[in-house]
Amino acid sequence: MAERPVAAIILAAGKGTRMNSGLHKVLHPIAGRPMLLHLLASVGELQPQRTVAVVGALGEQVDAAIGGSGAVVVRQEPQLGTAHAVQQAEAALSGFDGDVLILYGDVPLVSAATMRRMLAALRDGAPAAVVLGFRLANAGAYGRIIADADGTIAKMVEYKDACEAERAVTLCNSGLMAVRSADLWPLLARVSNDNAAREYYLPDIVMIARADGRPSRVVETGAAEVSGVNSRAELAELERAWQAGRRAQAMADGVTLIAPETIWFAHDTALGREVTVEPNVVFGPGVRVADGATIRAFSHLEGASVGEGAIVGPYARLRPGAEIGARAHVGNFVEVKKARLGEDAKVNHLSYIGDAEVGARANIGAGTITCNYDGFAKHLTTIGEGAFIGSNSALVAPVRIGAGAIVGAGSSITRDVPDGALGVARGVQEVREGWASRFRSARTRSKAAE
Repeated sequence: MAERPVAAIILAAGKGTRMNSGLHKVLHPIAGRPMLLHLLASVGELQPQRTVAVVGALGEQVDAAIGGSGAVVVRQEPQLGTAHAVQQAEAALSGFDGDVLILYGDVPLVSAATMRRMLAALRDGAPAAVVLGFRLANAGAYGRIIADADGTIAKMVEYKDACEAERAVTLCNSGLMAVRSADLWPLLARVSNDNAAREYYLPDIVMIARADGRPSRVVETGAAEVSGVNSRAELAELERAWQAGRRAQAMADGVTLIAPETIWFAHDTALGREVTVEPNVVFGPGVRVADGATIRAFSHLEGASVGEGAIVGPYARLRPGAEIGARAHVGNFVEVKKARLGEDAKVNHLSYIGDAEVGARANIGAGTITCNYDGFAKHLTTIGEGAFIGSNSALVAPVRIGAGAIVGAGSSITRDVPDGALGVARGVQEVREGWASRFRSARTRSKAAE
């Protein structure tokens, strides 16, 4: 069957009161990415002609978050139910003739594959609508779907309006639907608010169409895919479920996770084959780790790339712009920010490397700091190939340490060190014979007299 154009309406007008937050509910993150952007990414795989987000309070935050995505934001004010919310998108979809997906911004993990199944069902046999359902043994307060064996919907009912027999049904309504644009707006115009909550319910269009002799169908998916977020506890639970899935996928892809339950991924973490991740590692957004690298325990990476066979950690921090070359070492209590380490370079202990270019095979001793900020601007430190930086050195940028150069331990380097040269900048050592013994004797006598 030929595909028709697709549009998406994302409902995000709920007040999110239970989140107790000044941030719009759909902008709270899962795996380092706002829930709404998870959903928009999945919708984007369908290449929709139009996408409309329906918002209420804090709508300006949604505007700012999706700027540049091509989605249009419209307001629902006041909030009179889900059918009323969808109606607010009618003007934005004026002239659109195709299939409309109705989604929820706080149900962020529904996949593009499931959306395609809904659209395929809408095009097969021409049902009035397709509803996405799921099953729970303890269905709680979800709306129920009463359906025949072939998926034809006999009745949809909100929990508050359901009788005991209907509440015993385990097939639940996720709220997600697919409807032809030609059917959607006339059906919505016929929805009433004659119910316990005095709201205009979107599922009512299914029963209105059925009364016209046009049945609808249910497509089922797993409950996890349509889990919604109404509280911070539910947000944490969805994060837990997402992380569990991502850990399993990483291991299936050839990554060794020593203690999987202690690893936290971002939505875009990319790990190569034969990567080993030790316990208690956190990946922020924008991390790429090449084949054979090792990320040791208690490290934190964000906006960084790690080359093939490199070793990071334990207790290392890679900040945005860190680029660690193949087989390079970044050791314990080392922080790297906006710096490139060449192949086989080593920064093994207690150092800060920021705004720097470090050449291949360079060795940076313990306690070394690139002093990159003068209070007004950041400056670059360049360390050449094969250079050796002695422990407890301060490299005051802008400065260049040449290839093969050596910086003496304890130096504060403020001028360039040429290739192959030695740079030393420290005070002259003074030795006073017997001073320490005389000092201790004097202090001991004084203390005894007291």
